[in-house]
Amino acid sequence: MNFSPARGVATPAARGGNPQATPGALIVGGAHVSIGVARSLGRHGIPVWLMANHPIPRFSRYVQRSFDWPGADHERGVSSIVDIATRYGLNGWVLVATGDEDMRMIAQNHALFASHFRVATPTWDTVQWMYDKRLTYRRAASLGIDCPWSFQPRDLDEVQRLDCRFPVILKPAYRQVAGTNAFTQAKAWKADDRDALLSLYRQVAALIGNDAVIVQEWIPGGGEAQFSYAGLWEGGEAIASLVARRTRQHPIDFGRSSTFVETVEQDQVEELASRFLKSLGYTGVVEVEFKYDRRDGQYKLLDVNGRFWTWNGLGALAGVDFPYLAWRQAVGQSIARSRARAGVAWMHASRDIVAAYQERARGGMSVRDYLAGLRKPLAFANFAFDDPLPALVEIPVAVWNRFAKGGKNGADHGRAKECATGLPVSGPSQIYPTIRGGR
Repeated sequence: MNFSPARGVATPAARGGNPQATPGALIVGGAHVSIGVARSLGRHGIPVWLMANHPIPRFSRYVQRSFDWPGADHERGVSSIVDIATRYGLNGWVLVATGDEDMRMIAQNHALFASHFRVATPTWDTVQWMYDKRLTYRRAASLGIDCPWSFQPRDLDEVQRLDCRFPVILKPAYRQVAGTNAFTQAKAWKADDRDALLSLYRQVAALIGNDAVIVQEWIPGGGEAQFSYAGLWEGGEAIASLVARRTRQHPIDFGRSSTFVETVEQDQVEELASRFLKSLGYTGVVEVEFKYDRRDGQYKLLDVNGRFWTWNGLGALAGVDFPYLAWRQAVGQSIARSRARAGVAWMHASRDIVAAYQERARGGMSVRDYLAGLRKPLAFANFAFDDPLPALVEIPVAVWNRFAKGGKNGADHGRAKECATGLPVSGPSQIYPTIRGGR
């Protein structure tokens, strides 16, 4: 088992001001991911604290206290979490990761964090197979799981000699490479011919270096071909699970986040994901992404995420409340096996309107198709009747973000200075100009 339970901590009761009265959760990073996790736990009376540099989750009524987060790669990334645990007596709380770099940092420092928290992230010997796509694809191939054709060039000469079918995409092997830049933010760049590939490779190599670039085949198809398996596992066996179709995303070609996701029945996706997770003896929450390739009729593995995903709020509506179940697992409570029901949907409304318009402009969907999605039982990324404020501030924050980009360097300097102080920010009292989302 990959979690590190702390002993002698009470089971959840009513919310209280004393951090030690009820083992709560400290969420690290994330934007809309964190909102879904906070709502799930808060509705069950579990105290929720947040470390984030994204403003919107701070406005959730279920976030009792929030702190500035310097980031997983900051020199104080690890120590800031430990400092808060020590200063406020959070021993035995559950530590939750919401982004790839947060997952990596926690996994690589698992023993240290486990001395303060129940760590709801596997250790690095497991996480490495998810974090680095080169290892992901290698393991999948050994298990007979189809992946897109991929090649890791060592230099420009190998790209020039590459024998491949166009179009192809270039993508980073992992997110940490050279920090955040135009390439890692876009997730992938598409090349329709060799001249475009050479040009893009030169740009990518200048941004992140030669050794972390993957050239991969382009699988045709839109949201109708995008599937995810989400689950909570214990020792290589599924406890709770769902399969979803990621029907729309934004941007529509290489989405930084899904905008409309719906639960479906798809046994082949579940079988392939389970094969990969069983091989790891996996414990924890996980999302495994596939794309259906109509050219050969195969579901091809794209990513494996050993942390919470943007649309985790879909689970509760479909009968598998993943954040709460993961909290129960981390504190050692028993969990009944469960599967999600099909026909339930999740929407990031403001982004989905844009994605739907773009899909319609391409002839990919009709107004009737769009309205049919609204008739399903529906959870939203930002809005909830019992927690409306994140949705109300989303547009003002987006406007602020757009107009503040010109002053980003000064704002980042100010934020770095605040991070260095280590002082908490209680409640939604600050709005930062740089906003980053998750898948």
